[in-house]
Amino acid sequence: MPPDSAIHRCLQENFDFSAFRPGQEAVINGLLAGRSALAIFPTGGGKSLCYQLPALLLDGLTLVISPLIALMKDQVDALRQRGLPAARLDSSIGPAEAQAIYRQLADGSLKLLYIAPERLANERFLGRLRGRPIDLLAIDEAHCISEWGHNFRPEYLKIARLAEQLRVGRVLALTATATPEVAADIRRAFGIAEADQVRASFHRPNLHLAVTPCPAPQRRELLLQRLRERPAGPTIVYVTLQKTAEQVAAFLDAQGIPVRAYHAGMQNDERSAVQEAFMAGAAGVVVATIAFGMGIDKADIRAIYHYNLPKTLENYMQEIGRAGRDGGDAHCEILACADDLTVLANFSYGDTPTPEALERLVRHLLDQGASFDVSHIELAGLFDIRPLVIATVFTYLELKGILQATGPFYDSYKVQFKRPAEQICADFDPQRSAFLQELFATARKGRVWHQLNPAESAAALGQSRQRVTAAIGFLEERGDLTVQATGLRHGYRLREAGADPASLIAGLQETFARRETKDIERLRGVLAYAEQRGCLSGTLLRYFGEAVEDDCGDCSRCRGGQKRDLPRTAPLEPGPSEAAIARRVRAENQAALAHPRQLARFLCGLTSPAASRARLSRHPDFGALGVFPFQQVLGLIEQCQAGAEVRP
Repeated sequence: MPPDSAIHRCLQENFDFSAFRPGQEAVINGLLAGRSALAIFPTGGGKSLCYQLPALLLDGLTLVISPLIALMKDQVDALRQRGLPAARLDSSIGPAEAQAIYRQLADGSLKLLYIAPERLANERFLGRLRGRPIDLLAIDEAHCISEWGHNFRPEYLKIARLAEQLRVGRVLALTATATPEVAADIRRAFGIAEADQVRASFHRPNLHLAVTPCPAPQRRELLLQRLRERPAGPTIVYVTLQKTAEQVAAFLDAQGIPVRAYHAGMQNDERSAVQEAFMAGAAGVVVATIAFGMGIDKADIRAIYHYNLPKTLENYMQEIGRAGRDGGDAHCEILACADDLTVLANFSYGDTPTPEALERLVRHLLDQGASFDVSHIELAGLFDIRPLVIATVFTYLELKGILQATGPFYDSYKVQFKRPAEQICADFDPQRSAFLQELFATARKGRVWHQLNPAESAAALGQSRQRVTAAIGFLEERGDLTVQATGLRHGYRLREAGADPASLIAGLQETFARRETKDIERLRGVLAYAEQRGCLSGTLLRYFGEAVEDDCGDCSRCRGGQKRDLPRTAPLEPGPSEAAIARRVRAENQAALAHPRQLARFLCGLTSPAASRARLSRHPDFGALGVFPFQQVLGLIEQCQAGAEVRP
């Protein structure tokens, strides 16, 4: 491990800091001593330095896995401005820049490489990593590895296995939203000792928390009042639905408030323009879904309003953590209405596959033979199960020992020649030149791009698929070809041919039901937080495992607020008129909405592969019963199908 003086000299010379923030030095010392670590720091607490500084002192590569392209871009830009050798590989990087990064990776001059988790599904990229010394693997948003985390992502479960395969020196898991239960999951996955878990305090005395119960019809006016009565400053208003973002932004704009909407349904250039305007101070208020703010490092955000209840307390802590990073005061208020629970709960119910679809999927997989490959997207359309849920099913089957992943691959390449094929072939000996000529002849010619299927080409040439992909990769590295991989497929091997389908399906159904229950429990936790009488800050800190002795004395509850049940204005029970809508929609769309759960998703405004394929999200009745709880709508549909009378 470098001496303490070298660590502090690196901190000052490369990052212009004279001292570490709480927790940073303990994490860095553990990593430089060769141990893996878990850093649980609040949003804006300085997580990135915990791997950036060691990366400069370690000999090999530091690989950073982050799902946030905006964060990767900002951090790499900042590191490069300081002259530090860092790069990122994501969907926005062009072929020429990617090739330059690969050359740096090959010659060892690159110290930090940022990638998205999906990059680990690229077999050619993994091939470039194998055999190269990776001294540190840093995993941002590490709570995604836990099935009990608020943002479980199945691809994260495979990172631990990959770390072993790549023989990384040590692992740093980073998160701002780990409860004690989730932290234990992370430590277990990466073999991190409890002593190497460092939790910095989440207490931010400059964030002034408030919860104001408010009936839904009055929220727009209350938000307008808050924006007018408080000092102007960069402000984020978080909402649940895309249409709410548009509607609230339009209302505020009509009242003379400088405002922009932001949500995932906008075009990429529109979202980028809003983000850049906000960062530059040109957009005072952004009304956004949770898609906004991930990885945004703006120090002077003065207010965060939750127009709708946050999805979880983890989300809430992350979102308010974006305010007041400059140390100045920031106002964080929830305009709380119980109606929001219906929409949030419906999203959880909508992700759960129907028992019939889950059974058909599992039996389909068990019938594929000893080795097979599939497209998750194709399976999603075939069984009307969302792609994320499909990926989760495969992950669970792997964890149960039923399947073993043999590796992802692309079944097709789009190839563009950067110079004539005959010139490329002329650079090689006769044997290799003949192979390349034959390979190029198997491609389906286009005006600019040629389509090449590695498996088909290999079969036609009597060669291995690996030789075909290696040749394409080599020519891409040389700059002879521009290659775009398409058609991601996942290979699997059946490990337990005699598995009992019935018990396996029952176990998976139980797993999804348990996850659904856990999601609803988290929603109830948000409601309890909003309605409780005690200190808001203390309640949040205790939820994340931090010992708290005294109340903050500053939040709206400590300043005299009383416990109040949140108002509810939306109806809970659908009646005969809603039943008539359900019958009519089902009759018109029998093929796409045959199952009661499919129809319930549609009526609650929840997209599904079948509905998307039939373009039903544009149907005038899409979301017609969205104000009602999903389970009530499902019960109504089942009543109608049974021929029972629906009473008002």
